[in-house]
Amino acid sequence: MKKMIAILLAVCMVLSLCACGSSGSGASDEKVIKIGVFEPSSGDSASGGKKEILGMQYANSQVPEVELNGETYKIELVLADNGSSTDKAPSAASSLVSAGVSVVLGSYGSGVSIAGGPKFEEAGIPAIGVTCTNPNVTAGNSYYFRICFLDNFQADVLANFAMDTFDAKVAYCLGESGNEYDQGLIAFFTQVFEAAGGKVITDSFPKNNSDFNSYLNKAKSEGADVIFTPVSIAYAVQIMKQAASLGIEAPFLGSDTLDDNMVLEAVKGTDLKLYVSTFYQEGGSPEFDEGIKAYINANSEALTANGGNDTISAVTAMGYDAYFVALEAIKKAGSGDKAAIMAALPDVTYTGVSGDIAFDEQGDAVRDTAYIKTADTASGAWALETVQTGSGS
Repeated sequence: MKKMIAILLAVCMVLSLCACGSSGSGASDEKVIKIGVFEPSSGDSASGGKKEILGMQYANSQVPEVELNGETYKIELVLADNGSSTDKAPSAASSLVSAGVSVVLGSYGSGVSIAGGPKFEEAGIPAIGVTCTNPNVTAGNSYYFRICFLDNFQADVLANFAMDTFDAKVAYCLGESGNEYDQGLIAFFTQVFEAAGGKVITDSFPKNNSDFNSYLNKAKSEGADVIFTPVSIAYAVQIMKQAASLGIEAPFLGSDTLDDNMVLEAVKGTDLKLYVSTFYQEGGSPEFDEGIKAYINANSEALTANGGNDTISAVTAMGYDAYFVALEAIKKAGSGDKAAIMAALPDVTYTGVSGDIAFDEQGDAVRDTAYIKTADTASGAWALETVQTGSGS
């Protein structure tokens, strides 16, 4: 479907490429292509959003220009805070449309991506999701692509990891009520775990909840072998701190959102066992690791955005890769025009620090690898547990 749309767009844009992408900001003769950054800088997912933006900003500092048809274009990042909220996401998306961006990167968070996506589709602006893993992000929206694996694959990996590693027979699942990301992952996890003969106990907590003791005590009393809680960073921090005070012994399984140094800090010095599925682990690309750490430590704002230390989050690596995927699409289009970029995107391939990136007919990434990391609670660092592949079906 997306390739068919891309072919039609390519035909339509043949006569207009020469005039594309020359919006001016700064000097009158400066040619600029704007990339929209649709991310949460506030709200429950702000920590993850800021780290994702960090990867894009570092990439932009490395390659701030692109050569098209013998002319140099500056790449300008235009930020819009979606507030970690499905209510605020459409207006944030609209602000990027009004700013005249040619392509959008983001978001951290599937719910806001789903909520903002129609605005990009209506404006004919392609969006490249970075770590929005819910299948509904691209379903029904021909203008949304993504470079991350999907939740059905992630849940499959975690369910099988629980059974293979811990011989788990009972799983307790906890997510925020009404949160499409949480509930989607729990549904996929339940499907896999129960199909293998396991028992799943599921609870949902209301938005803005801060007391998780009753839920954690229920997991303990029900004899849960593992606790699966694919929640936001803010909730995860609270859950981990309260679980430590209750002496929870069952291992926690977390999705990519828990791969964050704020969560690491919450479990540091405790006896908790935490395992997360994610997109990247330090050491995967030594050159990138060295460069991003130097960038973070040289810039006080970057250091603050990264939570006060230079631990590399997987979403930062993904933000970095997403920027270069957008650049590849711009170069392939030979233009900063949104329709030309949309026409080029389906056939873009790129080898990034997080692995090989290509798109299927739905606009989803062709990916079959997830990293399982565990929190070293003594050192406060992530350690690679295993790299798991699968069909992603």
